[in-house]
Amino acid sequence: MFTSESNLFLVFLSFSCDKFSVNSSSQTAYDIAKFWGHRHIAGLLGRAADGCERILPGADLHPHENYFSRETLDRQSGKRTDKVWLEAKQSDSETVYLLFSNLSPMVRTQQEDGSEAQGDMKLCRFRYEEVKDLLLKPSTVTIFLGIEKTKNPSSSSSSEKTESLSEPPVWFAINTDEDAAALLERCREKNCSFPRSPNRDLLKLSEEEAGVVAQARSVLAWHSRYSFCPTCGGATKMEEGGYKRSCLNSECRSLQGVHNTCYPRVDPVVIMLVIHPDGNQCLLGRKKVFPVGMFSCLAGFVEPGETLEEAVRRETEEESGVKVGPVQYVSCQPWPMPSNLMIGCLAVAVSTDIKVDENEIEEARWFPRQQVIDSLFRGDRSVFVIPPRQTIAHQLIRHWICMNSNL
Repeated sequence: MFTSESNLFLVFLSFSCDKFSVNSSSQTAYDIAKFWGHRHIAGLLGRAADGCERILPGADLHPHENYFSRETLDRQSGKRTDKVWLEAKQSDSETVYLLFSNLSPMVRTQQEDGSEAQGDMKLCRFRYEEVKDLLLKPSTVTIFLGIEKTKNPSSSSSSEKTESLSEPPVWFAINTDEDAAALLERCREKNCSFPRSPNRDLLKLSEEEAGVVAQARSVLAWHSRYSFCPTCGGATKMEEGGYKRSCLNSECRSLQGVHNTCYPRVDPVVIMLVIHPDGNQCLLGRKKVFPVGMFSCLAGFVEPGETLEEAVRRETEEESGVKVGPVQYVSCQPWPMPSNLMIGCLAVAVSTDIKVDENEIEEARWFPRQQVIDSLFRGDRSVFVIPPRQTIAHQLIRHWICMNSNL
């Protein structure tokens, strides 16, 4: 309240304070302001950086960024067809290479015992001289990721502007089937490894590096599965910096026109928090593979010829027997396991009886709002636990709780 009355928040923002820093409960300043009903401050914190106002009815310009979605690199898609430029950049001394073994990136940990919190795990970065022998091997897959984004010119000093005249470093990712132990010897850093459990270990990266890994791992996974043409079964070759595979069979019909089989696939998945008709309970389920006590949002793949809304309704009824009415989109998240796009929605139930399909999930329950709040803020001391904050399931649950500040 003191901050509101004295306009100190404007002073903080004028000094470029990070609006996206989080407290111990993973709340940003915007989340806290919105949670406690300080709409004026929430509006200022949520205002777009470029000065855009709320143009769309009911639009919330607070940039809701999910883990794996931060764009650290400029993808420069126009450069993917420039073979000369790509070849020149591959041998550039400033180029950055990320090294993957069986789709797992080489990382280093900060702690000697191997334990780490988010941000303590870092990607190992290599230069051309350190990986040039791998680039020559036929089994190596190399993809172009993009170039490092430059700072806003208006906020740069004259010396920084001079430096920015040179092109920022270019990034590539390499996936190789070489022996992992031998690959680790290439790194000069200590405590290097290839994570064995991507679903868990990749959540320990910083937001910036997680975004790069999401792009790299998804594209590399596609190459590992599509060495042969889905249309005729012939061998394929990689093109356009790793973003296309073309059939080597000159008579294959995939060479005529544009076909989705030639480009990296993305599988849309709806993930939904279903709200009870009374507005004070939500539907969560658990699979057998979940850790003990964990419940999460229901989810499922979108089928051909299906809208997102209908996918939410179908999947909810298939898994839990609960029928759904209104559906509202919230946000989405790339999930590189191997290449899903998690489309987060809120939905309102029009029936409440639960009948679980045990082929889909193990259990589903209605949880009161207070129990959900306890799970968010008390963790292991609560009745149940929810997925970590890096998941869109966690963010959907938090979004629902923050919709009502009268707590």
